[in-house]
Amino acid sequence: MSAKESTRVEYGKTLAQLGAENPQIVVLDADLSGSTQTHHFAKAFKDRFFNVGIAEQDLMGTAAGLALGGKIPFASTFAMFATGRAWEQIRQTIAYGNLNVKIVASHGGVTVGEDGGSHQAVEDLALMRILPNMVVLVPADGPETRAMTRWAAAYQGPVYMRTGRMVLPVIYDDHYTFELGRGSLLREGGDVTLMGLGIMVQACLEAAALLAREGVEARVINFSCLKPLDWELVVDSARLTGAVVTAEEHMVTGGLGSAVSEVLAEHYPVPLQRIGLRDTFGMSGKPADLLKHYGLTAEDIKLAALKVLARKPERLAPPLLDLETAGMAGRQS
Repeated sequence: MSAKESTRVEYGKTLAQLGAENPQIVVLDADLSGSTQTHHFAKAFKDRFFNVGIAEQDLMGTAAGLALGGKIPFASTFAMFATGRAWEQIRQTIAYGNLNVKIVASHGGVTVGEDGGSHQAVEDLALMRILPNMVVLVPADGPETRAMTRWAAAYQGPVYMRTGRMVLPVIYDDHYTFELGRGSLLREGGDVTLMGLGIMVQACLEAAALLAREGVEARVINFSCLKPLDWELVVDSARLTGAVVTAEEHMVTGGLGSAVSEVLAEHYPVPLQRIGLRDTFGMSGKPADLLKHYGLTAEDIKLAALKVLARKPERLAPPLLDLETAGMAGRQS
């Protein structure tokens, strides 16, 4: 079993391993290789590492050019600057051209900590999720990060993966494999479904344990693949439990909460409570204090589950339409 580690560190180490396996992989950074952990690759493969400096638009444009030249570029910087400062370049060159660029952005969410709101990306998933052709991933632990990084290197097309600074407990074993468009059921339960991604998956598991003490059995799902979303699993879980809580270290607008809301509203409405930031920026502070301040703890998820249970209908209705003819595959974001 793997030891606890941050997802950004696991990304950096895996990238260096991939560099030895595939000479077509190149890595770019915007003068932050120590933070993004691409320095592992830079040390091993100096001639395939490009530090473009503090110029994120150039980072994405250069990555696009390398992809057109047949390389497999991984472009990394802070999530705030990757998705904010360079959004036009990502849209116009990478997503619009459906280019084989992997954007792996670190320092997502408020657990960046003392760097403060200017460096805490809480809108990045929404900005990437809206783009056609873009796959959006948020690993929940080290083994999933390694599996996702290897998958991204083999996948033909644009990928956005968010990594974080915080050291995380290990959820999966070293044999975990990632599947595009598939959620991961971590705990069975028939009363309420807790859906999380990133660091909030562990919080959902802890919340489920707290709920069990009160006689509530919660189903827990990791939706680390935000786009394409496993909409069938969303509907199946809603049908099974009749109540849903989503949890993300991101705005409730545009991320997992929005994606799940869209599926449920169209296909199987049930009571839903969204955990996340609400129309606010981050602030400077200790990660644990910030999680508590913004209501992103296991206790907050537990309370949300109890609230949504109080709104749960006595009898569940059948789905609004035949899922076999829903026409959702390949377009649900």
